[in-house]
Formats: sequence, structure tokens, C-alpha cells
Amino acid sequence: MARPLDRRLDELVAEAWPAPSAQDIGGWVLRHADGVTKRANSVLPVDDPGDVDLAVEEAERFYTALGLPTVFMMDAQARPEGLDGILAGRGYELVEPTIAMTADLSGPGERGRVDVMDAPSREWLDLWWSVDGRYDHQLPTAEKILTGVSAGYACVDGLAVGRGVPQGEWLGVYAMAVAPDARRRGLGRRVLRGLLGWGRERGCERAYLVVVERNAPARALYESEGFVQAGAYHYRVRNVTER
Repeated sequence: MARPLDRRLDELVAEAWPAPSAQDIGGWVLRHADGVTKRANSVLPVDDPGDVDLAVEEAERFYTALGLPTVFMMDAQARPEGLDGILAGRGYELVEPTIAMTADLSGPGERGRVDVMDAPSREWLDLWWSVDGRYDHQLPTAEKILTGVSAGYACVDGLAVGRGVPQGEWLGVYAMAVAPDARRRGLGRRVLRGLLGWGRERGCERAYLVVVERNAPARALYESEGFVQAGAYHYRVRNVTER
């Protein structure tokens, strides 16, 4: 069984999915990526900012000026303690409960015939975007996020892709996508195994990934490959119904 995360989940995710722009306001980091993904366009409440009400108001002014909703990424380490309740009291809605899963990378593993590239090809980007591109014409910004740190980009038959990010002993698994008409053929499993094998070759000892709680098929796949739940986070979003 995989050991629990020994690093802050929010910091691992922020490091592996870097926002092109970030501003520290004394403990909280305001991330901005033209609205592409909540991960890269949310407040990371790493430390106690002191006056919470003033800090929330500053965050709201920041995102309002950008034409974006104010979003907080919340896990068990969010600071100060009680922030989740404070935001709920201010009308922030809880959205997208997400779980983190981990697995040990022991043994030789199974790399298989999976191409893992140092940079995403146009085919890789187009496939991932066709599945996960919910942000109008913002693929260039998404590409900046995807290539913001050293990573490996797996592709199987041009129908399934995934991204692996070595982070010391950890391998972060991101951007898993399978073309809709190619699902239930084991392609996602091949991508996952290819990335895990690639990570072992680079000295990673454990892997983690994050998956939206409601995505039962993905969770079942990861559990069948030895991943177990090791953490969770959700978002608090201001004025969800008005967006």
C-alpha cells in the first residue's frame, strides 16, 4: 500500500501545474492563467495572511479586475484554519470535490510500447484539448501550463495521452485523456503504465494523481492499478451561479 503524501498536496499540484503568473499577498498566492483551469486561476492559501477579511477582499479585487471569478483551492492544509467556513459564510460555493491517490513504484513495472516525449507534439495537444479543452481559444495558455516544468508526454496510437511530472521521489500524473470513440479499450491503462514506468526510470519512488470525486470510471482504473486515496481538496468559488 502506498504511503501517505509527505508533502503538501496543494504545493505539489501547484508545482506540477504552474500558473504563468502568481502574486504573493503575504501568505496567499494569487494565481492567474487567463482563466484556463481552476488550478491555475485560484488562491493558494499556504499561510495565514493575518487579516483574513482584508485578504479575501484583495483577492476578490484581483480576480474581478481580470474578469474572473474568485476561486480558492482548499485542502486540509489551507490557512488559516477555519478558512473554509469563513468562505462559506461569505457565499462561496463548494465545487469539484477532488481526491488525491498515490501508489508505490516498486519493481520493474511495465513500460510497454508507449512513446513518452520530452515535449507535447501537436497531435498530443490536439487530442488532449479535444477532450479537456473547455476554455474557448486558450490552447496557447494551456500549453504554457503543460510545459511550464520538465515533464514527459505519453501517447498511445494517437488516441490516448497523459503527462508525467517528476518531483523528486514523486511522479505526478496529469492530463490523462482518451478520445471518446476509443474508450473502454484499455488505452488509458496503457498510458498510465507507460508513465509510471517512465517515472521509475527517472528515479521516482511513488506516484500521485488527482481525480474529480464524481469520475467513477477513472477512479476504478486507478484503484485497479494500485492507487489508494491519500488526500483531498475542493474549490470555493464566489458567485458560481452568476458566471
